[in-house]
Amino acid sequence: MKDPSRSSTSPSIISEDVIINGHSHEDDNPFAEYMWMENEEEFNRQQFLFFAQIEEELWEEEFIERCFQEMLEEEEEHEWFIPARDLPQTMDQIQDQFNDLVISDSSSLEDLVVKSNLNPNAKEFVPGVKYLNI
Repeated sequence: MKDPSRSSTSPSIISEDVIINGHSHEDDNPFAEYMWMENEEEFNRQQFLFFAQIEEELWEEEFIERCFQEMLEEEEEHEWFIPARDLPQTMDQIQDQFNDLVISDSSSLEDLVVKSNLNPNAKEFVPGVKYLNI
């Protein structure tokens, strides 16, 4: 097999181009046909890098797909707020929900204060201010 870069585009037979033992007189190197193998290691290295890059991209795509699937599964597991389902439809239902929201009577608030562990004489908390115990 001849090196394609050495072939001519116009086939012309000249009497001087006599082929002897499979090689023409023009061929200085009888191994010119195999010279492409000289850079075979570089070619193989480039091919390896190319395929490694493609493999990395495929792994990345698979990872993104897996993350996306996990996100969808996680969303399906949680109970999400759906307005059409979760919001009351009429004013009566809204009023019923407000009536169910009883804070507490004053007697239970007094009981809570009496049973509290908080110090009523403590300084007022101010965010960002450090207190020193002296």
